[in-house]
Amino acid sequence: MSVDVVVKGKSPQPPFCEGGNRASRNDTTSRLSSPFEKGGSRGICVSLILGLLIALLASTAAFAQKATDPAPLQFTSTAEEKRFHALVAELRCVMCQNQSLADSNAQIAVDLRREVLELMREGRSDQEVRDFLVARYGEFVLYRPQVEAKTWLLWFGPLLFALLGGVVVWRLLRRNAGAAPPPADDSQEW
Repeated sequence: MSVDVVVKGKSPQPPFCEGGNRASRNDTTSRLSSPFEKGGSRGICVSLILGLLIALLASTAAFAQKATDPAPLQFTSTAEEKRFHALVAELRCVMCQNQSLADSNAQIAVDLRREVLELMREGRSDQEVRDFLVARYGEFVLYRPQVEAKTWLLWFGPLLFALLGGVVVWRLLRRNAGAAPPPADDSQEW
């Protein structure tokens, strides 16, 4: 068992950067020989942490997806283009979660835009395109989900919350209005 002690005013190193401040069991003034004897443990520890941080940052870049659109979409008419842009503005990117398909640059958004155009060219209506995407990705893909029993809380929850807050404020104001004001205390001088 080893004991870390302060030797000649130096503080002990953290356990992951143990250096030359470790004392032997019987002699508290002597130090064990260490490859980090000359105060190099702190430098090695810092470089180790920096190296791990750089490796972590470099690994996150490997997972990033850059949207590659080898060929931009070609529309046959301006009516098709207007219909397409109106439809992709109503659909949410399943990866970005806060952008429409029209606004997103994620690779899946590029693929879904191509899919929407292909479905339109097959002769499907806007509702059929929406139903296809909902069947594939769920109602999350719609910016305006259907009003159904399972989405009532989504649609009417904010209104219910505001009404409940209004009732609480009204009751607090009514209770305070009925209470008599405290008597004036003239004993203190200002």
